[in-house]
Amino acid sequence: MRRATVLAWGGAGLGALGLALFIGWWRVDGPGAPEPQALRPAALTDMTFRLIDHEGRHVGPGTLIGRPAMVFFGFTYCPDICPTTLSEISGWLDELGAAGEGIQAVFITVDPTRDTVDAMAGYVGAFHPSISGLTGTEAEIARAAEGFRVRYEQVPTEGGDYTMNHTAGVFLYDAAGRFVSIVDPHEPRDVALPKIRRALDAAASGS
Repeated sequence: MRRATVLAWGGAGLGALGLALFIGWWRVDGPGAPEPQALRPAALTDMTFRLIDHEGRHVGPGTLIGRPAMVFFGFTYCPDICPTTLSEISGWLDELGAAGEGIQAVFITVDPTRDTVDAMAGYVGAFHPSISGLTGTEAEIARAAEGFRVRYEQVPTEGGDYTMNHTAGVFLYDAAGRFVSIVDPHEPRDVALPKIRRALDAAASGS
């Protein structure tokens, strides 16, 4: 009788421990876990970078606050993703019409060695006039990339040259500098535009 009681209590204890472990997993690593904040792009108000635009003006996070912003990282020697994405951004701005006039579109290089102010000016000039090209020192580019949670690396190619691997996504911010969403370069326009309008709506409502 005593042994049966001990086994019963032991089984109940193991069951409770198992339930506690399951609940802990659910909340930390399982479906009930919150979205990891460290992976989300920071608010512009929490960033401290200082870059130069394609017209030679200094730009920092505060410059982008006050109007909704679209931010994209890339480089001028990019063979496909970057020009395609900038073309998409140009199309989005055209389709938004008057509403799109309030959006700041920013292209930040991850290859400052080759992407000088003059190089950025010539490159962004082929796209929508609202798009600004930003460059700077390697340290300042790294600081900006850290705030947006962007990763990039230089990859050697044949002949002693190199290309750049980098995070490809358009970061959307509202006028208060709060992160709203990311548009994937492969998303169709009927998916991308509602995300952009959400940033505009957030700016209009102040929420």
